[in-house]
Amino acid sequence: MGTFRHRRWRRKIGSVSRWLPAFARVSTVLLLIALGLFVALRVAAPYLITTGFVRSGIEDALSKWTGYHAEIKGSPVLEFWPTPRITINQITIRQPRESGDKLLGRIESLSADFSLIDALRGRTSFHEFHLLRPNLALTRDEKGLIDWSYAGLLARAISGVRYENGAEVLDRDLDAEIGAVTVEDGTLVVTDIRSARTYHFDSVTADIAWPRLSGAISAVVIARINGVDLKVDFASRQPLLAFAGKSAETRTSLTSNLLTARFQGVASIASLSALSGNIAVSIPDVPALLTWSGRSIPGVGTLKSASLDSDIMSSGSGLRFNDLSLSLNDASATGVMDLSTQPGRRPKIGGTLAFDQMNLKPFLDAFALRLAAGEAEEISAATAEPLQLLDVDVRLSARRAQMGLFELSDVGASMIVSGGEAKFDIGDSQFEGGEMTAHLEATRRDFDGGGKLQLSIRDADFAGLAERLQLKGPLPLATGSLDLDLRSPKAIWTTGLADVTGRLRFWTREGTIPGIDVAALRTEAAEKPFFPLSAAASGAFTFNRLDLQADFANGSAEIHDALIVGPAQTLALSGMITYQSNGLALSGSLEATDPAKAAELPLLPFFIGGSWPNPVVSPVPHFGAMPHAR
Repeated sequence: MGTFRHRRWRRKIGSVSRWLPAFARVSTVLLLIALGLFVALRVAAPYLITTGFVRSGIEDALSKWTGYHAEIKGSPVLEFWPTPRITINQITIRQPRESGDKLLGRIESLSADFSLIDALRGRTSFHEFHLLRPNLALTRDEKGLIDWSYAGLLARAISGVRYENGAEVLDRDLDAEIGAVTVEDGTLVVTDIRSARTYHFDSVTADIAWPRLSGAISAVVIARINGVDLKVDFASRQPLLAFAGKSAETRTSLTSNLLTARFQGVASIASLSALSGNIAVSIPDVPALLTWSGRSIPGVGTLKSASLDSDIMSSGSGLRFNDLSLSLNDASATGVMDLSTQPGRRPKIGGTLAFDQMNLKPFLDAFALRLAAGEAEEISAATAEPLQLLDVDVRLSARRAQMGLFELSDVGASMIVSGGEAKFDIGDSQFEGGEMTAHLEATRRDFDGGGKLQLSIRDADFAGLAERLQLKGPLPLATGSLDLDLRSPKAIWTTGLADVTGRLRFWTREGTIPGIDVAALRTEAAEKPFFPLSAAASGAFTFNRLDLQADFANGSAEIHDALIVGPAQTLALSGMITYQSNGLALSGSLEATDPAKAAELPLLPFFIGGSWPNPVVSPVPHFGAMPHAR
């Protein structure tokens, strides 16, 4: 059995060995012939193909592609090794004079590979284009599309492309080979008719791979605009649909020192009506980006960085951001947002955001400080700040939040900017062991026109707050409540103390005022015509309740019958406090809480003047009882 198999294997080897030398000889001969033809064509090509023929061919090709007239002033250079290639200089592409003489651009030098066989047959075909220092001008029309309206092959392909069964379809007579296109040190000017702006792109370098008009495209473009280098990566399996302003699958990323952005999904360059995909944006330096873009949002300096990552899709007349992750400085949030756009009305942002921790001030700076509360027609799109063109209805929540020097927890807030009003509300929050609500409102067209602040605090630990804020002087340390109503003709976050008008009411349960010893106060008053308050600071005034009301205006607070009721004695105060200079001008009295002990603790009227925290106390002679409110 083994011998039989061995003989059969030897017969197969023998048959292969008979035809293999013949195959090798034929292959070698064919290879030599091909090599000889290749060398012969390269040697004979300069004599068979004229420069004028190839030059006129590339002129015709440029005119065919663009629909414009291509004019070459420089002398072309032909190379045949290692591949046939033509280089032409000083190319101008413009409309024919009878059609308006519109200039598309100029190219300092253009080189392209061409087919030697086609040239010998009297035809020209080109691929692998390289453009050196092209200077092109394009127009973006009212519909948001690049103006390809002139009758070139590219324009006809863009207008003739169709979407069928999930794919881009192009008629065969409109299809053509392109190959690779590289651009070196170019400039591009885009005139946007819709926004009446002109964009200048300098130092443009590009690598474009587009084998056929009907095929996929991938491109990497690096350009400089306003002194900043931008890199754009673009890829699409449906490029003609994209250029036609129709919905197309795209993958785009933008990279620069100021901004990085990425989108992958279905989009249109003309509208947002069929947008679907994922978007990610990161801004490491928001003020620098605004400066570069020529925009400004006063007060936004506290917002240093921002980023966004979300699934995005068209929804009705706007956009829906699902699974949104938003970061502002060190604060991160998740939620859902909507951007709605309706004809004749300002765009509106709405939704909910949940933060683990956040700083409310940069949030207000970014989203509310410059939001307009006036009518839409009062604002010019050309001169308005970016956020002035938006209405806002956003709900916020945060486990921890910081607002200036204050810390909040379990915050529920909302911000509404619509029509003639702009409001920010903290509907619920935990503050120093108690609860706080707040209402911030723009009173005019903008926060720059003024605003008002209403604050309500219940059962908060003001002793802990005073210690954390390192406040000095004899202050009431107690658990208490506060109602504050302030108004200012200036922006809330930029107003000075002298600009504030309003009213305050503060009341507490039992507590102490360190630095006031009422027994020492009576002793000093009996012995001296005036003395510093620090002379009676050896103890603390324990009280059962405190009630204080004050009005604010012109940089001063007017105290109305502040009453501090202790177990044995009651302290009453009224007068003026100039809080810009810490100046005091108060009249006060100290008397027995129980009228039955008036003989033991007689009425002691006095005057307090000087500056906080160590004013001067001067006893006032009195005749009879001095009434006060209890």
